Amino acid sequence: MDSLSSAREVKIACVQFDPQIGQKAANVDNSIELIKEAAAKGAHIVVLPELCNSGYVFESRAEAFALAEAVPQGQTSQAWIKVAQELGITLIAGIAERDSNVLYNSAVVIGPEGYIGTFRKVHLWDSENLYFEPGNLGFPIFNTPYGRIGVAICYDIWFPETFRTQALNGADLVCVPTNWVPIPGQAQDKDAMATILAMAAAHTNSIFIACADRVGTERKQPFIGQSVIVSCTGWPIAGPASADRSEIIYADIDLGQARRARNWNTFNQVLRDRRPDMYHGALEGGGPTSRSS
Repeated sequence: MDSLSSAREVKIACVQFDPQIGQKAANVDNSIELIKEAAAKGAHIVVLPELCNSGYVFESRAEAFALAEAVPQGQTSQAWIKVAQELGITLIAGIAERDSNVLYNSAVVIGPEGYIGTFRKVHLWDSENLYFEPGNLGFPIFNTPYGRIGVAICYDIWFPETFRTQALNGADLVCVPTNWVPIPGQAQDKDAMATILAMAAAHTNSIFIACADRVGTERKQPFIGQSVIVSCTGWPIAGPASADRSEIIYADIDLGQARRARNWNTFNQVLRDRRPDMYHGALEGGGPTSRSS
């Protein structure tokens, strides 16, 4: 693949597919075929869903432990490293990570030169708490050949601090491997709440956000698809994808626009205009600040 050293635009692909619980080898093989398809259509950055090597709905911690791997030494990471190097792409992919006897819901970040780093999901959803530990690496920013990339996983995007932290730390793009499920009150003919959250976060932080969801039903748990790539203006530039089909969505973006577009007018710049002195008490204490009469 041609170098983008002198080019501004990069093509992002979000791969939406249906991993099968416990079928790790088949899931990885399927992901590699889809990565190759995306690269053949010019993708430089490819995002895969959450836990896409193992499946999501574990029946026990023993099952989760058996399906998890060391990162980056494990077979899944090594297979993804190999294909990323062969194709000259950057890959962000969800994986069940085993670190000694501790399990994390993680995403591996891989570039054309190999392994770059790992993100561990900070906010665990529902029964994930039975199998995984909350992420302990914070919200690192990964320097890639195409720009500064942050990562979040699924429930992480329900917390505004996730995106604000990464924007303040220099991210121009946040990639989100995810397994979105239906939420109460969600109408089937409307955009998912998750896509609305991604749009709001992209706008209020002036960053690009690329969400790769899965589809299908696993052990009676349905997943809703609707993968989306959102501009730093807050508007979708690819997707939302379908709710029930495997597909790949693409967008050509200029990551530098995320920084240039933060100056909304002569006076206002969304990150510069923050008032941390007004937020400190509530954010630190987790509750309302006191107010004198």
